[in-house]
Amino acid sequence: MKKSKRIVKIALIAFIIWLLAHSVYTVVDGLSNNGKKADIAVILGSKVNENGTLSERLKKRLECGLDLYINKRVKKIIVSGGLGKEGFYEGDKMKEFLIQNNVPDSLIFVDNYGNNTVATVENTIKLKDSLKYQSLIVVSQYFHLTRTKMLFNKRGFKNVSGASPNYFEIRDLYSILREFVAYYTE
Repeated sequence: MKKSKRIVKIALIAFIIWLLAHSVYTVVDGLSNNGKKADIAVILGSKVNENGTLSERLKKRLECGLDLYINKRVKKIIVSGGLGKEGFYEGDKMKEFLIQNNVPDSLIFVDNYGNNTVATVENTIKLKDSLKYQSLIVVSQYFHLTRTKMLFNKRGFKNVSGASPNYFEIRDLYSILREFVAYYTE
């Protein structure tokens, strides 16, 4: 009995160390902006409010992507999101924001079927030949970038980096834990 308790205790400690190490890596990786240039940015969607305005999180992602474009780090932008329960296609609303901020319509590509991270990655890869890109920068919250880049890598696309807005919420703590689970189950 004593030996089995010790094994359980060691396993629990090992799991906690693994969780903490992975979480620290995720945060550091997500907050590290290497300043690289890429052919295209992929901005992942988030909530559009019931009145059609962008949630603060989505607005900050778009501002981050806009900054990449303005500073000539990317040439084109893919906006990817799904149809929210509020009744708006995230991609369409994201495109409206970018156009209002002087990004030419011809440089913005909408994916309204990016209902989750996996769908966004797969839909983006399908556009590779038609958009003729070899590198990309994923734009999302810092805690989401490690897993998103991993998903691109798993599907054979290696030239991917990330950028995140300087926007933090208390719910990020939950999101970091959720990303730990999602990283190992996708």
